[in-house]
Amino acid sequence: MKQFFKMFFASILAFFVAAVILFFAGFIFTVGVISSFGTSTKPTLPQANENVFKLSLNGSVREVTTSNPFSGLFSNEETLSLDDIVKAIQVAKENSNIQGIYLDASYLATGSANIDVIRRALQDFKDSGKFVVAYADSYTQGCYNLCSVADEVFMNPMGNLNLMGFASMSEFYKGLLKKVGVEMMVFKVGTYKGAVEPFTNERLSDENREQITSYQQSIWKNVVKNIASGRNIPEETVNLFADSGYMFASAQKAVELGLIDGLKYREDVENYIKEKVGADTKKELKTVSVNKLTRLYKPANYSSNKIAVVYAEGDIMPSSMVSKYSDRNYITEDLVDELIKLKNDDNVKAIVLRVNSPGGSGYVSEQIWNQVNAIKQNKKIVVSMGNLAASGGYYISCAADKIVSEPNTLTGSIGVFGLIPNLTGLYDKLDLKTDVVKTNKYADMGDLTRPWREDEKQLMQNYINNFYDIFLTRCADGRGKTKEQIDSIAQGRVWTGEQALERGLVDELGDLNRAVELAAELANLSDYEIKNVSTTTDPITEFFKKQMGDMKSSIVKDFIGEDAELLNTLRMVRETEGVQARLPYDFEF
Repeated sequence: MKQFFKMFFASILAFFVAAVILFFAGFIFTVGVISSFGTSTKPTLPQANENVFKLSLNGSVREVTTSNPFSGLFSNEETLSLDDIVKAIQVAKENSNIQGIYLDASYLATGSANIDVIRRALQDFKDSGKFVVAYADSYTQGCYNLCSVADEVFMNPMGNLNLMGFASMSEFYKGLLKKVGVEMMVFKVGTYKGAVEPFTNERLSDENREQITSYQQSIWKNVVKNIASGRNIPEETVNLFADSGYMFASAQKAVELGLIDGLKYREDVENYIKEKVGADTKKELKTVSVNKLTRLYKPANYSSNKIAVVYAEGDIMPSSMVSKYSDRNYITEDLVDELIKLKNDDNVKAIVLRVNSPGGSGYVSEQIWNQVNAIKQNKKIVVSMGNLAASGGYYISCAADKIVSEPNTLTGSIGVFGLIPNLTGLYDKLDLKTDVVKTNKYADMGDLTRPWREDEKQLMQNYINNFYDIFLTRCADGRGKTKEQIDSIAQGRVWTGEQALERGLVDELGDLNRAVELAAELANLSDYEIKNVSTTTDPITEFFKKQMGDMKSSIVKDFIGEDAELLNTLRMVRETEGVQARLPYDFEF
């Protein structure tokens, strides 16, 4: 009876929470719709010649986001769109009412490749003769890399410049799993395929350590080059600051070494910007946001010839699995459907597939590869790589006519693996028993409550080997190489875009704009219009997924604290279906 009442009241509570969320969401959405009816004209900037574009570097950056009427109402952290940021900077450059950009830096969660894209857009803005001023109370390494392109970089007198180089930490669950009686059976191909190591090792393998060291040093070299160039100081000075631990020194040290122009409070910096634009320092600084500028963005003149830019962002997973997670982006079979539509659209003359993915399901990757290959028979398709295009992310890219990568993109990782838990020890600890009746020898091969026989393990390893052979074949056919040539640079090894170019895994270094230009060249198009295609869910669905996901995460964290992340990792392993081609890491700089 006690259990009944417990479940009863829990259900009542859930009902009321859902009702409250629905009420407020409906109210906000209604207000938004009514407001939209009242503003049919495009927004215009104030005519006074004292406008500044304030780019707030706070939150996470996705490739592209849907317009969300609930943005900012339930969280202080924004989800920024790389596409919107670049468009806003372009509009600011071309609009005579915008005199400069004010970079208000806080915390930006994104990859090094995305930072380079924004940085180049800011440099282009500067080249037009307009100013860029940056300020932060304290600079994270990624924000400083971006802000170092500014004409002047200011920091709070009590702030810190967190410039210290890269480090990655891996957690290993082998000991924990042993304590609870779980043995993880691993089937893989790829000497460098480190995704399985957290479950089988107590430290990094030599091969995994080698590849991490290699791509970290490659990316750090580019970051140092960016900062040194932006600040007009020797590269040795950047490394001196990092190696000397000066992030803990007085803020004045960063000024002495030329990394910071001056120590000012926010009010002083904003007054300084007002003076630069001839505004009254006693009045509020007039600024415009990303959202306002992107609404002013004017695409190229209309043309019946379309180049479709298709965004593929996130883990590659079957659509049946996605609803079990929160608000992250995923690549599912929906992308296949979009590609089929574009293949059959006579107005679409070429396609650019923008890939930002660590990989995932081998089955879904194969389906997407098949459509990319099918498109190539009649239309030109170019891949543009973002922060990540590795493992399954490379699988869906390799068939394209051309591949364009950022220098700091992490790609390659051509390898596959499967993880299957053996719960025998756990069942023994809990004194749980099972009994099986079967008709054929392998009918119970999926039974996790007993150790697998050697012949069963061999069957699974052969299956993995076969998939790896298919992966090699796809890459070899797409890149015009032999399987032996691909295998020599595969084995699960992660490469940066620069390293991948040297090994023939990509065709050139560049951004999304370059990929579009290349697609136009290949399709012999001089007159075309860009058509953006995204499989991201609509804002209302995304909102409710996030709220429910946040509620579940909060409850779990309240009960098990810091172990919540470990539980999530183990749950993803348990619910992973089929062969996996993915990276074991999430990368943010």
